[in-house]
Amino acid sequence: MPLDAPEYTAALAQYAAGVCLLTVRDDIDDVGTTVSSVMSVSAAPPLVAVGLTADGYPAEVLEAVGSCALTVLAAPHAIVASRFASAGRPSARHLLETVPWTRAGGSGAIVLRDAPAALDCRLERLVEAGDHVLALLRVEAVPVLNPAAPPLLRVRGRFVDETGTAAGRG
Repeated sequence: MPLDAPEYTAALAQYAAGVCLLTVRDDIDDVGTTVSSVMSVSAAPPLVAVGLTADGYPAEVLEAVGSCALTVLAAPHAIVASRFASAGRPSARHLLETVPWTRAGGSGAIVLRDAPAALDCRLERLVEAGDHVLALLRVEAVPVLNPAAPPLLRVRGRFVDETGTAAGRG
């Protein structure tokens, strides 16, 4: 008997995951999306994997450009995570007008300055995975590292801080 999709989704919502912002700079604009399917793959070489919707624009731009930045969001970035999770969003720069950011040296993609960490990455390859793709990324630099910044988590469909309290709206 096939697994019911809503039941599968409800089960995985019980798993707390860190929240990141993946950004790509192309010749025209900055593209970004909220991601919580991120995993460390290897320390040597430094690789991470990110799950992206297969037919989504961020995956298309990442494949075309070949580089990106991945910012680990802080608890006060809940509104940023919500903005970048919405369909039909405007330019990444527009969504970050009140948030301090800079550009990663290698990819030129946006990274948030007050985040716990940010990774400057090159795309190794995309791997088809059902209705998603796994982007295997080689980490080339860590342009932001603030270990004291409280992480943003997603659990049960909500953004929370490390205590499980609804995260800030900064």
